[in-house]
Amino acid sequence: MGQRGGRVEKRDISVVNGVIAAIEPSIEAAGGGTEYDCDNGLVLPAFVDIHTHLDKGHIWPRKENPDGTWLGALLAVQSDRENLWAASDVERRMDFSLRCAYAHGTAAIRTHLDSAPPQHEISWALFEKMRERWADRIELQACAIIGPDTMLDPVALDTIARQVKSSGGLLGGSVAVYGRSKQAMLAVVEKAGNLGLDLDLHTDETGDPAAHALLHLAEAVLETGFTGKVMAGHCCVLTVQDERTVKTTIDKVVEAGIAVVSLPMCNIYLQDRDNGNGAVRTPIRRGVTLLNEFKAAGATVAIASDNTRDPFYAYGDLDGAEVFREGARILHFDHPQDQAWDWVRAVGASPADHGDFAYKATIAVGQPADFIISRARAWSELMSRPQTDRIVIRNGMPIDTTLPDYRELDDLMGRLQ
Repeated sequence: MGQRGGRVEKRDISVVNGVIAAIEPSIEAAGGGTEYDCDNGLVLPAFVDIHTHLDKGHIWPRKENPDGTWLGALLAVQSDRENLWAASDVERRMDFSLRCAYAHGTAAIRTHLDSAPPQHEISWALFEKMRERWADRIELQACAIIGPDTMLDPVALDTIARQVKSSGGLLGGSVAVYGRSKQAMLAVVEKAGNLGLDLDLHTDETGDPAAHALLHLAEAVLETGFTGKVMAGHCCVLTVQDERTVKTTIDKVVEAGIAVVSLPMCNIYLQDRDNGNGAVRTPIRRGVTLLNEFKAAGATVAIASDNTRDPFYAYGDLDGAEVFREGARILHFDHPQDQAWDWVRAVGASPADHGDFAYKATIAVGQPADFIISRARAWSELMSRPQTDRIVIRNGMPIDTTLPDYRELDDLMGRLQ
């Protein structure tokens, strides 16, 4: 079943040589060719996961987050990276993650790569190798992630930016509460402009209302006349700032043409855990950004997986269906229910278009026959179960959706296989 005008409708999809040849009102089977009776199940485009961290994935068994906080995650990952992120280690974990994503029905992924020297030399060369290896299954993009101190170091920033340029990637970084956040944003925007790079940054991943990195990014884009694509992730601080600051920031983001991606599962895992005295308590502020307000104001919006089984998020499996289902619960974009189809774009067509992926995440005549068939017949059914019985169609044919076994990585975690 497909959707038109807010209603779910029955359609027949004809596929010829891996391409959608026709989409027509459902009729009785006429015979000839291979036919699948979807039994009124919803058909969704394959997923686009615009914000992930494939280089960090699956290190949790050897490097847990000691307290569940953002700082605890940062320090744990730093230790693991400095000691264990040889190319062979990152390659195996990255390939494992991609096999998970592919089995779940993902066709395109953007990953952020920790790029503080000397890791940039290891991870970017590996990414190029993985992009080629996976080209016929998952379309891959990569974005450098660096801290604000590196953004303000002209030599380091130029070194990393030129590596990104050579590898066909995007420039990015992470800024929250930082005394020179405006200068850091100006530096990274100007460098991207000089080298013709697009941008994707982590901004304001904090509950401290003193953070203004997203506003500073928008101002930097407008002041420099930057013409490339810009995406901002997290933007958590808007949930604790005053109404005037929120309006000013949203207006500037829309004016600057910045797309916003929310990472709902990771944000509710990390945000508002620490009250300063180490006491265990129930979180109140969950940290997910004002995605409905950004969308209403005219910004391109998306939701994505973020981290997977690492100190920043102990769970997850790069499953677009899980991201969509949990996003509906966390972000409250599920009412009225006839708008749910528009929000499917947030894990498909919207990030695909913003990211200039070749895969467009649309079910349309002339597009590749890459889609997901579920047993769910309505949005309530779709979002109530994990859809483990989904059929993933790629190039017109069902794929093997068997997930890789975590035991494959045991030797990397200090365990015997």
